[in-house]
Amino acid sequence: MKPSKPIVVIPTYNERDNLEKLAMQVLALDPALELLVVDDNSPDGTGDLAESLAAETGRVFVLHRSGKMGLGSAYREGFAKALEMGADLVVQMDADFSHDPAMIPYFFQEARQADLVIGSRYLNGVSVVNWPLRRLMLSYFASVYTRVITGLTISDCTSGFKCFRAEVLKAIDLSSIRSDGYSFQIEMNYRCKEKGFRISEIPIIFIDRHAGTSKMSKKIVREAVLMVWKLKLGSLLGAVLPKRSGRCL
Repeated sequence: MKPSKPIVVIPTYNERDNLEKLAMQVLALDPALELLVVDDNSPDGTGDLAESLAAETGRVFVLHRSGKMGLGSAYREGFAKALEMGADLVVQMDADFSHDPAMIPYFFQEARQADLVIGSRYLNGVSVVNWPLRRLMLSYFASVYTRVITGLTISDCTSGFKCFRAEVLKAIDLSSIRSDGYSFQIEMNYRCKEKGFRISEIPIIFIDRHAGTSKMSKKIVREAVLMVWKLKLGSLLGAVLPKRSGRCL
């Protein structure tokens, strides 16, 4: 059964060179598809371009933010807005063509039997193009490290190309997700697992950026390293500490 209202959420900051081409490719996949651009007040005018696309197509929507507040918060606000718009499936992807929009129908197909579908770069070996070896090793071993600490059985724990059923995002308290970058992807996966949702992966080919600059930083890497321990310790404490009844005595 085809989704009745699928929405693709794309955070942007200085992605003017990519946005129009990407939007046209996404919208051409299915007349039911809508695109939600979450723009962090891009100095290059990405937000203005998104507004022009919205007026031209009627299927592009724009959420303007005051400035750079992090990828995690952009997705949180974007997910909340997509649910408000009535989405039944929500796709998250980058604006730089590192994620191939042609894969989106395969996510929808897999979502018939899964609640969260992850586009994996490591499901069938390594499917990454144009990355330096250091960056590739960092990404690959971040997933290995995450699996060892948290118990997640996902080949690509830090992938940013995903499709959520709406009920998953409704069940997760998005306001409690404060992480960013790699750690945001890890935490969302872990919360899905905690809630007992079905997680599946499909293979993708990840291609390094067409235009713009990478948003990776040492801060993002450090946050991811600490996040897996926070998730594990939080889970252990939750299993040991008594549940609150919520009643006043």
